[in-house]
Amino acid sequence: MLKLAQIQFAPQLGGQQNNLNKVEELIGKAEQADFIILPELANSGYNFTDRKHALALASAVEKSEFVEMLREISRKQNQYIVSGFHEKEGNELFNTSLFISPNGEIGKYRKIHLFMNEKQIFSKGNLGLPVFQTDDFTMGMLICFDYLFPEIWRIMALKEVEFIAHPSNLVTNKAFKIVPAQAAINRFFVFTTNRIGSERGISFAGKSFAVDTEGDVISEALRDKEEILITEFNPSLAHNKMITEKNHVLYDRFPDDYNEFIQK
Repeated sequence: MLKLAQIQFAPQLGGQQNNLNKVEELIGKAEQADFIILPELANSGYNFTDRKHALALASAVEKSEFVEMLREISRKQNQYIVSGFHEKEGNELFNTSLFISPNGEIGKYRKIHLFMNEKQIFSKGNLGLPVFQTDDFTMGMLICFDYLFPEIWRIMALKEVEFIAHPSNLVTNKAFKIVPAQAAINRFFVFTTNRIGSERGISFAGKSFAVDTEGDVISEALRDKEEILITEFNPSLAHNKMITEKNHVLYDRFPDDYNEFIQK
């Protein structure tokens, strides 16, 4: 069994030190968890005025006090941590999700599907769809708007992930319908970790949630409350891909019949 904590809070736009302090405080309250997930862009806030504003708030992973703090907590508390991160690499900005292990290793996923004004701020993710494997689980990451594209979910299933960490800054309720459906279709767990509050006229939807392999919501936070949502689950249940006693969600596919559309 794995005990996972989803931390729902309101990152402050441009308030890096405040965000660092708040995350440190909240993770400290979830020390019993094996795995922590924070929202999208947890270190910086989200609704930048323009690219120049965003550039001033970004940092490289290896130079970030926020990342160093997460690494230290991960090591001390023996926790895995996933966090949204506002990343700078050279002259490019990426909307990134970091996977930090107790041994100090850092994995990355960079958001592929950019939402609205993100297209003027960030570069499209260039790391593909990485999967992270430990002795206890196999995990993938998506970020917020990625959820709307079904291809990405099926790729994760084909890569045999047991659960998906989904840091988000959701502003609509669509994900509350689509994510459970994709969890059921692909038979894995999903942990959508959203933020609360508002920034420059945008209000965030909160209601972080956890979904099991049947598509049932097994944990859910409130819309506008800072919360630590705890879910205990068995990742290996995602290995069962049987829909009925005679139907398998992956083996019953016919990829040759889909070739007409795959490249479109």
